[in-house]
Order: sequence, then structure tokens, then C-alpha cells
Amino acid sequence: MGEQGMAQREGQQYHWKNAGYATFEDFLAALSSGRRKTIRRERRDAQSGLEIHCLTGPDLTEDHWDAFFRFYMDTGSRKWGQPYLTRPFFSLLGETMADRVLLIMARKDGRWIAGALNLIGGDCLYGRNWGCVEDVPFLHFELCYYRAIEWAIDHGLARVEPARRASNKIARGYLPSPVYSAHYIADPALRGPVERFVMQERRAWSRRWNGWRRSTRRSGRARTSPTLA
Repeated sequence: MGEQGMAQREGQQYHWKNAGYATFEDFLAALSSGRRKTIRRERRDAQSGLEIHCLTGPDLTEDHWDAFFRFYMDTGSRKWGQPYLTRPFFSLLGETMADRVLLIMARKDGRWIAGALNLIGGDCLYGRNWGCVEDVPFLHFELCYYRAIEWAIDHGLARVEPARRASNKIARGYLPSPVYSAHYIADPALRGPVERFVMQERRAWSRRWNGWRRSTRRSGRARTSPTLA
């Protein structure tokens, strides 16, 4: 695509990769003792007093979508500008591809308070949206990171790709992974600035990636080992 004149973009996300784990405890065993202790504490605190449900296929109902839309609107309004998905969108998602949707929901005293929307690929679980109407310590980590890992292990998926690229994922088993895209800009006046930007971004990402690889080699850890955390 680059040879055809498209601007090549290289970036970074944090992905969890399944090293053949049979259970979530097998995954924890690959971490340092400090990381294991932290994750177990976070999960215990997040789950306290809550019911957590992993819903897909026929288990998804309009009640779930009503609740999740409230979470989506609350998160979008507070943090990332104007929400762009409509309530009918979520119903359509459930009607047309429910078997490719994983909704991880938390309920407190009979009321849904938080949820994470994932899409199920052939060998990957893709995190898309998260929201809540009540703040619970570590609940975001539980629904978006740990439950996603657990579900992927239970269903034999090779990896989990969360929606955002926050570096706090490293401490929870999600490691830096390069991602690529290519872009054609028709307007010559816009093409130049975009190409300069993606070139600068690509160089910056390359420096970070190479620095991380050097640090893992110095520490004697495999580049894909979650013990980095």
C-alpha cells in the first residue's frame, strides 16, 4: 500500500496473548508473585457485593441493551465528547450478530451498574466499549481486562485486544503490540501534513518499541512474557 502512494501508519496497542493457558490461574502462574497478588486483590475488591454475568447469543435481552446504553451515554458524555451510537444500534447488534457479541455486565442489588461490550472474532476477543453508572474500585479492570482474559481462555481464543491503549494494561498481562494501517488522502493540501505526521509518529513508536525490547533483553525476560510487569 505504501508503494501505491498511501500514507503508512504504525502505532501501538496493548494485547493479551494466550500462551496455551487452560485456566486463569495458569495465566497468573506466568506472572511475578507481586503481580499475582495485586490481580487477585483487585478482582476480590471488584467482585465484592456484585453479580457479574458474561452474556452472548440468546442470553442477550433488551433489558441488557437498555442498561448498557445508559453506561455508554454516561461514559461518552463525561470523557470522550458526544456519543455517536444510538439506542437502536445496540438492538440491531443483538438481532443480527448476537453470537459475535460478549457483554460482560455487573449487577448490584438487582440493578445493572456497569458493563463492557466485546466482539468475538475468529481467534480474538475485541474490547469495544465500557461504561458504568456507579464507581466501584477496580471494576473496570475486572470487566474489561480480567473477565475478557478468562473468557478467551475458556473459549480457546488466541488473544484479547482491548479498545484503548492505556499503559496500565502492562501490569495486567497486556503487552505492547505494533499495529498498522494505510491511508489515502485525496486532497494534496491535506496529504502532505498527514504524511509528515504519520512519519513522525512512526519514528516515535519505533524508538519506544526498540527501547522496550532492549529493556526486556537486559532483564532476561522473553519479549512476550507477562512477567515484564
